[in-house]
Amino acid sequence: MTTLRTNLRRMAGASLFALTLAAGPAMAGPEEARKWIDSEFQPSTLDKAAQLKEMEWFINAAKPFAGMEINIVSETITTHEYEAKVLAKAFSEITGIKLTHDLIQEGDVVEKIQTQMQSGKNIYDGWINDSDLIGTHFRYKQATNLTDWMAGPGKDVTNPGLDIDDFIGKSFGTGPDGKLYQLPVQQFANLYWFRYDWFQRADLKEKFKAKYGYDLGVPVNWSAYEDIAEFFTNDVKEIDGTKIFGHMDYGKKDPSLGWRFTDAWLSMAGNGDKGIPNGLPVDEWGIRMEGCRPVGSAVERGGDTNGPAAVYSIVKYVDWLKKYAPPQAQGMTFGESGPVPAQGTIAQQIFWYTAFTADMVKPGLPVMSSDGKPKWRMAPSPKGAYWKDGMKLGYQDAGSATLLNSTPVERRKAAWLYLQFIVSKTVSLKKSHVGLTFIRETDIWDKSFTERAPALGGLVEFYRSPARVQWTPTGNNVPDYPRLAQLWWQNIGDASSGAKTPQAAMDALAAAQDSVMERLERSGVQGDCGPKLNPRTTAEEWFAKAEKAGTLAPQRKLANEKPKGETIDYDTLIKSWPASPPKKG
Repeated sequence: MTTLRTNLRRMAGASLFALTLAAGPAMAGPEEARKWIDSEFQPSTLDKAAQLKEMEWFINAAKPFAGMEINIVSETITTHEYEAKVLAKAFSEITGIKLTHDLIQEGDVVEKIQTQMQSGKNIYDGWINDSDLIGTHFRYKQATNLTDWMAGPGKDVTNPGLDIDDFIGKSFGTGPDGKLYQLPVQQFANLYWFRYDWFQRADLKEKFKAKYGYDLGVPVNWSAYEDIAEFFTNDVKEIDGTKIFGHMDYGKKDPSLGWRFTDAWLSMAGNGDKGIPNGLPVDEWGIRMEGCRPVGSAVERGGDTNGPAAVYSIVKYVDWLKKYAPPQAQGMTFGESGPVPAQGTIAQQIFWYTAFTADMVKPGLPVMSSDGKPKWRMAPSPKGAYWKDGMKLGYQDAGSATLLNSTPVERRKAAWLYLQFIVSKTVSLKKSHVGLTFIRETDIWDKSFTERAPALGGLVEFYRSPARVQWTPTGNNVPDYPRLAQLWWQNIGDASSGAKTPQAAMDALAAAQDSVMERLERSGVQGDCGPKLNPRTTAEEWFAKAEKAGTLAPQRKLANEKPKGETIDYDTLIKSWPASPPKKG
């Protein structure tokens, strides 16, 4: 499962825990709202009068549910901790609804939501789960269609100031039918991370250009990333008497290895087809769709999970891990490897999550300057040899508000009020400053983030950039995320350990995914949008079909998988992005 989110929390020392609020106050209303607006809900993109007006709407909408005990669950990350510790308490005091927001590991969230979907027994009234499950929710029809909900049964409890078009990730929770099933509550991306101070050193820049014939800078392609990794690991070797490495990753055969690949690594290499938020007809997992039906994962069925681009992505992962990362990285899990770049011995990392930003800017770290500014920067990820313009370039996590049809309508209404409250314009800017997980365009462009941007290593600049749209979650092609995601670490782990070649590992993964989809097809449980697998033919037949159709996947193996390296100066890159927000509509 995409339980990166789980292990980010483990790194922070979080295990399984829940926060249960005491009963709400006897009195709820405008005075409580004013208290919170003055003491906690600043800064905001709304002025205080507009904040109070929005809170008065919540107060009135919540009156029929006053005194109800409502339960919400999410995984444990900084943003959700703030919601559970602060915003849930505020909501209870302002509305009179007794709100409990539980924080548990993401794997447990998935398990519990599956249990409720299968049993029909109401476990939680509202859920914050990854939008990676959009294909699952759309097909099983257990999740409430929010588009119809907001226009129908939930209309009286839908905030008129919700402003759906302000959410940068609304497409992530939208099914093939064009309906919204999940609304983002937090988002973070995987990007390229590097030591800006080292890349700026004149002596290193001179040595790099003399050897490779181009400038040391942000790598635009994987060839440049590999050259830079080689340069720092084997040419520079030491800085200030300390051994350094040109790359960081992890390789232990462990569940945490799964999202290292399901989180768009194959599409970064160039597998799948063009398309935002996900490639069509073939997505970044290598699953082909016809209409809304998955029809195959293996190249022999028209998929791309075991095609040349996917295998290339695994070859590079294994080679770089062995050649350029610290030796102990091969035996590390995600949680163990995550803190390593902050220790000051890593030159760059191609697969780095912006959820680490808050921990990377703590005073006193070897990667922080005495003036409080980072020595590092984040930038758009480099592209693999198979990548083409129009393809997605990376992954974005989007923990999203989700309701289930098995929850009684009145309880769903009360839960929906809370889920809207924690994304409301009254509170979302402050929440963005706490967790650094943007969801609203208006928050990203607020002057408070213009002022804070120099201390965040490029986070604000990235989210303000037009490149942002190429980082997206797992999409609609994946028909049963929980069942399919667990196959990845088990099979790719064989490649990382050396038990299988990259080709053999991806062949096994493609076959395993098709086997799960075959079972779903036989069951008929997902209806007209469930899998209906293509018959197995030959890879050559599908290469030819893609070429004739003018699509990409599956691509033939390239004669040269390492074109000349290409870089761009970081400061030039930043200056090329717009300095004002895009207009809506």
